[in-house]
Amino acid sequence: MSSAAPEPAVPVVAVVGIGADGWSGLCAAARDALRDAEAIVGGPRQLDLVPAECPGERVAWPTPLRESLPGVFAARAGRRVAVLASGDPMFYGIGRALAEEFGAERLRVLPHPSSVSYACARLGWPVEDVDVVTLVGRPAANLAAALHDGRRLLVLSAGAATPGEVAGLLRERGFGASRMRVLEQLGSERERQTDGVAGRWDRPAGDPLNVIALDCARDEGALRLGAAPGLPDEAYDSDGQLTKRHVRAATLGALAPAPGELLWDVGGGSGSIAIEWMRTHRSCSAITVERDETRAERIGRNAHALGVPTLRVVTGRAPRALDALPTPDAVFVGGGLTAPGLLEACWEALPAGGRLVANTVTLESEALLADWYRRHGGELVRLAVAHAVPVGGFTGWRQAMPVTQWSVVKSPLHVPSGEQR
Repeated sequence: MSSAAPEPAVPVVAVVGIGADGWSGLCAAARDALRDAEAIVGGPRQLDLVPAECPGERVAWPTPLRESLPGVFAARAGRRVAVLASGDPMFYGIGRALAEEFGAERLRVLPHPSSVSYACARLGWPVEDVDVVTLVGRPAANLAAALHDGRRLLVLSAGAATPGEVAGLLRERGFGASRMRVLEQLGSERERQTDGVAGRWDRPAGDPLNVIALDCARDEGALRLGAAPGLPDEAYDSDGQLTKRHVRAATLGALAPAPGELLWDVGGGSGSIAIEWMRTHRSCSAITVERDETRAERIGRNAHALGVPTLRVVTGRAPRALDALPTPDAVFVGGGLTAPGLLEACWEALPAGGRLVANTVTLESEALLADWYRRHGGELVRLAVAHAVPVGGFTGWRQAMPVTQWSVVKSPLHVPSGEQR
């Protein structure tokens, strides 16, 4: 018997980073990859930088780009393909999408200095001390979560209008005193830098290929928002349905967000738990479920104002509204605990190792949490906060309603104490 013929080797895709300096800025290996390619795929601006000595077919990306990837490569199966990327393909570039779609082993990445490296070189900023926010294909509101007094930020611009949008956002968020520098066409002969202050920014739109450097400075009197959970209550638009600052900080501590994790926030109120979960790390995501349409809209506004506009808001009544949601890493229940089947649905949705935290101020819900604590363990605590207030000419304590909190980690090995033998 003859063995089956081996499958033909799948060509490796060359992913070539190219800068504003074009062909002259490429290393020998990158030039050779483009000369050897039978098809060169990229954006129109990038394709225009490749000279005629590279004979491969020019293919401009169709839109939407991510969905078009399989078709672009299927149509050129068996051919040598090179993909052009701006700067470093693996830094907010096409390299990530290609690796996720086809596997890193199918790629030969030839990076070019990124716009961030160029910008830091021009500004004299250590790259490791700079925070980077991309607004390419993302709302400008994403920038708000990164604004802290004294920090240096580099903003990857979506186009010529982005500097004006950034200046407007800085003014709205109390950072109009921040210095702005727009660096255009980095690495090319047309490189240019424009300097100004966000609060007085009136520069006309310039080159669409730009990076914005920010020296963040908070305006006098502007509300200070820290990086840790427990933002001031004043940071939220609320009708009173708001987990107050000190309880919120304790709740986020119990939820213990980690990079890349997803939270369900059931009974969103003003959205504070989900918002501050997402602010802990840019890769954290959350879905908040709120039955009241007015409150759901308010949650969206709060998320936008506090720099996490991608917070997903589901308007509906739990547990029915939880159907078909992606599996959470943690669940917070801030309202509706006594709704039939709610806790059961949240518990069933959690995978092993998932965390559940529930807060309540009513005796009925407290009794329910006590029963779940008896059956599943975890930690049951009462949080009491008092604030100093004037009492005549003196000062006394005003006690807020105590909050009962149950937190638990779901374990596949857990056996309720009543069933142990």
